[in-house]
Parts: sequence; structure tokens; C-alpha cells
Amino acid sequence: MGIAWNRAIEIFEEETGATVNLEVTAFEDLNASAQQLFDSSDAPDVSEYNKGNGTAGQLAATGVILPLDEAYETYGWADMLGAGIDTIAMYDEDGVMGSGSFYGVPNYGEFVFLYYNQDLFDEYGVEVPTDEAGLEAAMQAFADEGVTPLTTSAQEYPMGQLWYQLALSQGDRSWVDAYQLYTDEVDWSGPEISYATETLADWVDQGYISSEVSGMTAEDAGLQFINGDVPMFYSGSWWYGRMLSDITGFELGITNWPGTELTPGSGGNIWVVPVESQQPELAEIFIDITMRPEVQALLGESGGLPVAADTSDIQDADAQALIELFNEVNDRDGLSFYPDWPTPTFYGDLNSVMQSLVNGDATPEEAQAQLMDYYESYVADLR
Repeated sequence: MGIAWNRAIEIFEEETGATVNLEVTAFEDLNASAQQLFDSSDAPDVSEYNKGNGTAGQLAATGVILPLDEAYETYGWADMLGAGIDTIAMYDEDGVMGSGSFYGVPNYGEFVFLYYNQDLFDEYGVEVPTDEAGLEAAMQAFADEGVTPLTTSAQEYPMGQLWYQLALSQGDRSWVDAYQLYTDEVDWSGPEISYATETLADWVDQGYISSEVSGMTAEDAGLQFINGDVPMFYSGSWWYGRMLSDITGFELGITNWPGTELTPGSGGNIWVVPVESQQPELAEIFIDITMRPEVQALLGESGGLPVAADTSDIQDADAQALIELFNEVNDRDGLSFYPDWPTPTFYGDLNSVMQSLVNGDATPEEAQAQLMDYYESYVADLR
């Protein structure tokens, strides 16, 4: 995305004569500061920001970001976004996604899948799994050889997304709607969540996941995989370009989580215009440039998932492999958003509970009760 957006900046400066001051902020830092930053004199004119009810939705509901309905009409952005992608661009008066006004523009897609080290699978004679039973058999085969099969991070997002994927493997679209859109009550001791929490605890006990992930960041986990230390890493498409450039010692493989219809994913983070933007018209011009075929094709060629590209413009075989994997999910209506979206604090809440689960400070039942309390304290008033 950075490669494509840098090209968009070049085009913007050439066409408008304006100068872009690009500032890069860590994901967690912007999540924590956006409410105050976007409503201050230091607000950027346009920003990439996290999508979902607890982030962009909250800022939309409190008037911290501007509605973009007129810009959508002017530039035709709605026609460029498919179902499941446009959901994250719209928020109602309560900040719940999927209806209301447009408050952001996603110019890429994203989803979560399994990265694997083909060389390690070959070295140990392990088959790449095609269902969850095969996945556990593969992890056991590696564990029997003293190799920790799966890396993740409980300190940041990867383990929470793994927990959600396990719940999704037992759920259906109505369960997703209940969890994400508050259409019904979520049973926190039901088969979906119980399976996810109990399976993760069991995988730690079995040595499939190291207890060290409690103190690991997403970067730590990603580097462990990139360096060839572990066979598998479950994380998002935002890693893909980096994997292609940084992995030199083994053959990289990618596959959707075996044996499931539903997958964490959505449109990517969205362009938003803060309420204190001094140049919202220029912000809209820049956003539109990121949606142009030239920039979208470059995004795809660089390892991203464009939402408005002509796929015939993308020739790179690695890029095509990622797009094909994403299309598998889209074709089965599998995009199911992310586990931390339901409340403004659930990202940190979920990470904290995942750490407690890994450390043995909470049983699966206790972990589920904690998550239910965090979730219901916010969601109960929105149903």
C-alpha cells in the first residue's frame, strides 16, 4: 500500500501544485490518539484509519470525522466498492457499520490466512493441511520433532484473530451478524466461542503455540516466520508484500485457513477526513487519486489487494496468487470482519484475555466470562 500511496502523492503534487507532508504513525498509537488528534488544530487533512464500530464508527458517531456522501456522489466511489467492502465505509448515528452515511473510503482489501514454510514441510515430511484435522496432525508432527509449529502474538492482534477464526470455523453468517452488528445476543459459552478458547488453551498445552507469545508483538511473530524459525504464521494480507521481499531462505506458501467458510477480513483501513481538516476538498482529491486504475494496479503488483483495479492490469504471479486466494473467500461470502470491532476498547480487552489464557492465569471459561463482560458493557445499550 505504501508503494501505491507514494505514487498517489506524486500524482497529487503534480496535478494540484500542493505539497504533501506525510506523517507515519504506529497502528496502536493512532488508535489511542485519533479521538483527540482529529478534533484538534494538529489534525491532518486526511488520514488512514482503522475501520469498524469501535474505531471509525465511534469517531463518526461523535462527529470527529466528516461525512463523505457528497464526495461519494461526485467521484462515484460507491460504484467501485463491492458488497462486504462498502460495509466498513458506512456508519449510522450510533456508529454501527453497514448503513447511514459514508465516512471513509477503503482503497484496498484485506483478509487473514495461513503463511507456511514449504521447505520445513518438505524437510519433516509433513503435508500442507486441507482441513482442521489435517492442521492438528501437521502441528503434532512438527511438535514431535521439537519444532513449535505455529507462531503468533498475544500481546497484539494475531492471536485474537486466530481465536476469532476458530470461532468462525464453528459459526455461520447469523453468528457473525450477532457478534458484529448486534442483531442478536452472543452466547459466550456457546459452541463457537467455547471451541475457540478451549482449542487455543489446548494448543498451548500441546506445544503447538509457545507460551512465549504472551510477550511477543506482531512484529516479533512475523520475524520469527520470516527468519525460517517456525513452519506457520496465521496473519493478514498486509504482511504479504513484505514476505515476498524479505524471505530469501525458503519457499513461501499461502493458503486459506483449512476447512472453514468464514474468514476474518474486510475492506482495508479507510481514508477519513478529520472534522478539523483545513483542506477537505484537497483531501477528497487525494483519496480519489488512490482509487485510479494506475494506482490500484500498482497496489496489486506490489502485494496488496486493490478494490478498484482491472485485474488484467496485474501480471505478477505472486500478486495473482494472493488475489485468487482473496477471491475464494469473496466467492463464498466469507469476509467476516475482525474480532475487536464491536467495542472501542475490545482490541486491548481481547489481547489482555489472550495473554491471560496463554499464561494460565485464566481458564477458558474464565476467559470467556471476562470477554463477555467487556463486550456486553458496551453492546447491551445498542441492541
